[in-house]
Amino acid sequence: MPGVLLAGTDQGLAEPTVASGITALFAILLVALIACLALEEKLQAKKSVIAGSFAILCLLLGAFCEILPFQNVVIGSHQPLGEIEQSMENHHAPELEEVHLGGDEITMPVYIPAIDWGVIAIILGSSLFVDITSKSGLFTWIAIKVTKTTAGDPLLLLAAYGVMTVIFSAVLNNVTAMIIVGSLTGVSLKKLQRDNLILGFLLVEGLLTNVGGMLTLISSVPNIIVGTEAGISFVTFFRCAAPYVAFATLLTIWLGAWWFGVQRLKTAGEKGQAAELVSSFDENDGIESKPFFWFGAIMLVLFIATIATTSYLPYISDLQMGFVALAFAGIMLLRYKAAADQFYRALDWDLLGFFMALFIVINVMEHAGVLAAIGVGLEQVIGLGEVWGTGILLLASATFSSVTDNIPLAAMLAKILGNLGTESNSPLWWSVVFGANLGGNLTPIGSASTLVAVTIIHKHQIPLTFADFVKLAFPFALLQIVLATGYVLLFLR
Repeated sequence: MPGVLLAGTDQGLAEPTVASGITALFAILLVALIACLALEEKLQAKKSVIAGSFAILCLLLGAFCEILPFQNVVIGSHQPLGEIEQSMENHHAPELEEVHLGGDEITMPVYIPAIDWGVIAIILGSSLFVDITSKSGLFTWIAIKVTKTTAGDPLLLLAAYGVMTVIFSAVLNNVTAMIIVGSLTGVSLKKLQRDNLILGFLLVEGLLTNVGGMLTLISSVPNIIVGTEAGISFVTFFRCAAPYVAFATLLTIWLGAWWFGVQRLKTAGEKGQAAELVSSFDENDGIESKPFFWFGAIMLVLFIATIATTSYLPYISDLQMGFVALAFAGIMLLRYKAAADQFYRALDWDLLGFFMALFIVINVMEHAGVLAAIGVGLEQVIGLGEVWGTGILLLASATFSSVTDNIPLAAMLAKILGNLGTESNSPLWWSVVFGANLGGNLTPIGSASTLVAVTIIHKHQIPLTFADFVKLAFPFALLQIVLATGYVLLFLR
């Protein structure tokens, strides 16, 4: 097969022609994978097992159909551009010696360069860092402090918890934010004898986790995948997403207060009683060590600052964000160096395994011509014009994300947009980001955080069926998606 692989790439200099029958076969496998992920609970199988099974099948079929590149990989080399340009002018493909200077040629399994190890490093390092930092009691301390500032007023409490959910979702992750804020919500409202508001609070918080998940490049997995593929920096991502997140947060809280009848306390007696009840919370309960608490707070600030400026820092910019995440995780592990294995066991290995298998499947789909075929259809949508193309892509992404995992969607569309040569400032990237995140608010299975919210609701013996969730959440999700479409078209074009 012509061409040679570079480390971190999956294509040679020329793509072989793939028979339409082979492309159709692999397209069926892709649809089957998506269907199985959507039916994950009914199949009683973890995401990693489902995606891993399809990865094995795709690799075997790819080898049998002879569509995978099995040549050696050259690492540490560079390309002499002058020779390549001269070769192109002479209308012939350059040989290996003409293309690569220096480096080492090694044998590497075809599925190793298929995996985006930068994304894996970011998820692994960030997960470890957040998990260890949470042991300091920092996030619980913040949550209780915020609760006390509201003096127990229901409307102020909803606003405070909503904003806190968004910030926690941006800094931590959606699921962790929902667990922390959701757990405190139940305790606070019961203490304030406002059990009737638990459903409304938890639903609004669940919806806001996906809004907050759009705030930074590392707030959600779709952001990491799309941002990495598009080459969007942390600062640029935040600058583009922050105005929408701020407005959508305020709008969601306002609609939630009106929809669920959350009002401010009126009499002095009610205010005094609520303030007294809330003051009994002790924010220091979860702090085992004051020095580690402050160390965790300082490290969190440094982590965010370093991640935000990675592309501007000498040496660090070459190592990229994955290194930053792993380095900070390693520093935090020093606090529990004798029990580090406990944190390794607590990692979401199912998610990491799912990602690696998914990257392999998508890589095989690319060689099978499936992504190119989908790209042709996507080009037709884009060809409708920037307005229609961007709007349709966003709505389609949101709809798809509401019924199955948004990660395969983000990975597939990001790869296709990258193959189409989409510029990093194109609104099409943002259509995928906004659609993939906000689509999770349409159904309780659309995202892991909304599923956690429903679980906490059920723990409080509040009946909420699938249809009930859709009925309650649909006005919020529709408003957020329409607002996102307008925002992308008006401000990110």
